[in-house]
Amino acid sequence: MVDKKSIMRKTFLCTLTVFICTIYFGNLKAQTSDRPNIILVIADDVSWDDIGAYGDRSIRTPNIDRLAKDGRRFDNVFLTTSSCSPSRISILTGRYPHNTGAAELHTEVGAEQPLFPLFLKKAGYYTALAGKWHEGPHSALAYDTLLVDKAANGEGGERQWVSLLNSTPKEKPFFLWLASYDAHREWSADSTFRYSYKPNEVKVPKTLVDDSITRRDLASYYNEITRLDDYIGELLRHLEESSRLDNTIIIFMADNGRPFPGSKTRLTDRGIQTPFIVHWPRGIKTHKPVTALISSIDLSATILDLAHIPVPDAIQGKSFSTLLKDDVTDQFREYIFSEHNWHDYEAYERAVRTTEYLYIVNERPQFNNDGPIDANQSPSAHSLKARLLTGGLSKLQQEPYISPRPREEFYDLKGDPEQVQNKIDDPLYHSKLAHFRKVLKKWQDDTGDTLPAVLTNDWYDRADGQPLRDKGKRGEMPGRTTDARNTKNKGSF
Repeated sequence: MVDKKSIMRKTFLCTLTVFICTIYFGNLKAQTSDRPNIILVIADDVSWDDIGAYGDRSIRTPNIDRLAKDGRRFDNVFLTTSSCSPSRISILTGRYPHNTGAAELHTEVGAEQPLFPLFLKKAGYYTALAGKWHEGPHSALAYDTLLVDKAANGEGGERQWVSLLNSTPKEKPFFLWLASYDAHREWSADSTFRYSYKPNEVKVPKTLVDDSITRRDLASYYNEITRLDDYIGELLRHLEESSRLDNTIIIFMADNGRPFPGSKTRLTDRGIQTPFIVHWPRGIKTHKPVTALISSIDLSATILDLAHIPVPDAIQGKSFSTLLKDDVTDQFREYIFSEHNWHDYEAYERAVRTTEYLYIVNERPQFNNDGPIDANQSPSAHSLKARLLTGGLSKLQQEPYISPRPREEFYDLKGDPEQVQNKIDDPLYHSKLAHFRKVLKKWQDDTGDTLPAVLTNDWYDRADGQPLRDKGKRGEMPGRTTDARNTKNKGSF
């Protein structure tokens, strides 16, 4: 005898299963096909305030300004370090430099580290890198295509961008890591780029001497930035012509501050604050600037989130994707942490920043910090040093040459946004200072940061830039004794 109730129950369950599968796989297919293309443009050695969208009208960046106008400009994004490869590896992994095993310049990311482009690749994205690549061979696994040759004429590497864009597979979403050499020294745009600046057109930062030598140096720097902007315009044009601009997320940022004394390798805002602009016509409908504190380690989690890919536990950053769409623009992080390790010269500095205060501790106060060799041997640096001998520098201009330096610095950002007045000995700030000391110490303990007994020594003479006998020798990497490269602790947020 046929059990009608049993048949009806089985029929219902089958129908329900089919319905659920249809919904699930239908949503999955829609989610997959709807995933945005992503382009990350990383400028080399460009300060946040050397972009027109951030208020510098002496420099021509119309295409970057367009990204900001039609997208969202972020006003408080900070890097984990102001040093090229450690900063890029931190972005790549979503981890602090001492947690990547590559805290120093020209050290390579370890095989145990998460690479967000690799997760994109495994999820079906076509991934490619064009331009500057010095993150080590393990990072090559993250890309289907690597185009790492700099043009023979010194051009900043951007000529590969459009051909790479046009070669992306049509059946896949794509991720492009476009790493310009502009505006890294030595300058190459003066003779090859059509928008040459005159020295009287530049705006001289307060950290530098306003003389003809410095102005000529800055004009060359401006040429590099505007050349980069011009290639971004070419990228936009080709995306529009191929009807891919609407669902392509374009992110523009830099790896550290300008290559001049007082900026690059510093843990003040002049070194670690980055321009950060996100353009995405399909996803961004409000264009109010975002003022929330964000760390560069948050970028990897955000990109994976936007691509509907789970964020691995090893990534220490968090997704700020809601800030792209919400009107709430001032709430995300409470703390920004950054570090300065070896970059041509022995160093160990750590910093914590909030919206109101900046605290820096320096375990090598016996040394000055006038920047890496490309900055401290630049024409602008020679002007500073010449004026230093005559006593004609401001307090801000003298600051890179202080030796010994204070072991601790504490700045009230509301009253001193340029971070000139060190309040470390001011009794009015003692309770605040005690709090920031605890916060920084907890972050170091949580993430396994250590101060090695033997750090990497100077490779070059600090005065004349000549190689020293220790060139090529490495000391102990911060975090080695605690196995910091394998910790999943994210630290304070």
